[in-house]
Amino acid sequence: MNQMLQDPQAETSQTQPPPVPVDPPPVPAHPRFAKPQRVAFVQACWHRDVVEEARIAFMKEAEARHLTHVDVFEVPGSFEIPLHAQVLAKTRRYTAIVAAGLVVDGGIYRHEFVADTVIKALMDVQLRTEVPVFSAVLTPQQFHETEVHYDFFRRHFAIKGVEVAAACAETLHGLERLRGQVAAGIVG
Repeated sequence: MNQMLQDPQAETSQTQPPPVPVDPPPVPAHPRFAKPQRVAFVQACWHRDVVEEARIAFMKEAEARHLTHVDVFEVPGSFEIPLHAQVLAKTRRYTAIVAAGLVVDGGIYRHEFVADTVIKALMDVQLRTEVPVFSAVLTPQQFHETEVHYDFFRRHFAIKGVEVAAACAETLHGLERLRGQVAAGIVG
């Protein structure tokens, strides 16, 4: 009984082809704009380390969507965003304005009041000037200044940054088409 014992792994490794490298998923091709778009990003400094995650994610996604001209402005808090948005919209230099801020309990104002006021004011700016205004101004129901909450909201703001960049680009494409149709007499 002179049988040679073989390693079962050695046998299978010789019969199986080497693994095929997996290519990363393709990057979606986003449509280009007919005219360059300039966007203002107005960011509240209150909880900057959280809010800046929205800006960082926005900038990356905006570039992928061919929004390459983005000017960043900082204001003390979310309450100051609407006035800046209005002044920027009136310059006619920007085709869109994005606002980002974190409104939490504390200070002299209730956070629900501030968030509601900011959102309504941003909508007023948009309707008065016909410059689209997008909001990543968020107000959590419960926010505690713990590392767990900070980590959660940093990740959440990064997601919101991508979402607001997508909404901004899609809206600007839609407005570009609509304005072209109006100019051609197709609509309106």
